[in-house]
Amino acid sequence: MTPLTTVLTTVLAQEPAGAGGPADGVAGWAAGLVGTLGGPGAGVAIALENLFPPLPSEVILPLTGFAAAQGVLSLASALFWTTLGSVVGALALYGIGALFGRERMHALWARLPLVKVSDLERTEAWFRRHGTKAVLLGRMVPIFRSLISVPAGVERMPVPLFLLLTTLGSLVWNSVLVLAGYALGDRWELVEAYVGVASKAVLVLALAAAAAWLVVRLRGRGAEPRHRRA
Repeated sequence: MTPLTTVLTTVLAQEPAGAGGPADGVAGWAAGLVGTLGGPGAGVAIALENLFPPLPSEVILPLTGFAAAQGVLSLASALFWTTLGSVVGALALYGIGALFGRERMHALWARLPLVKVSDLERTEAWFRRHGTKAVLLGRMVPIFRSLISVPAGVERMPVPLFLLLTTLGSLVWNSVLVLAGYALGDRWELVEAYVGVASKAVLVLALAAAAAWLVVRLRGRGAEPRHRRA
């Protein structure tokens, strides 16, 4: 058992029964990587978090900060490797978007119910106008921080620009959470609680927007036959 895993086990054991159950599994896995590999382990963990969003950055990043506070790795190493891991994971998703391509996206979109090709074309136009801001700020928004890399790949945003924006956005997000874990010490799980609330709020807003769009689309389709009869 690594020093970080030992400390983490002790901290979790002090929590009330049932507290941190899910975090115990993810945190224990991340602690094992960081404790065994140091900074590169944190990079691997956060790269996988980008590819598999159910692995929460709000657990991995504060835990890495906690590890830095315990002397398992330096704070500079924590920030460097987690940011590098974020960029590697985002670049992999960019590659998926580029591989899928615009033509396949249009072909898939045309088969979906309740959507129009014009909707996709407007989305593409919006991304061409605001893509730089979307990628930069999207890296700081829970849930979307991973997803934003895919449309960037589909739209073939220049790779150097994508890497620059992703690095800057990831550095800000990672720094906030790593430094919070560093400052909080064995109370690093507080970060997960607060960011978890923000993640749920973002998800609710996204679902509400999707529901509103669906209602508008259904009403539009219902009104179309009446307009034609008139």
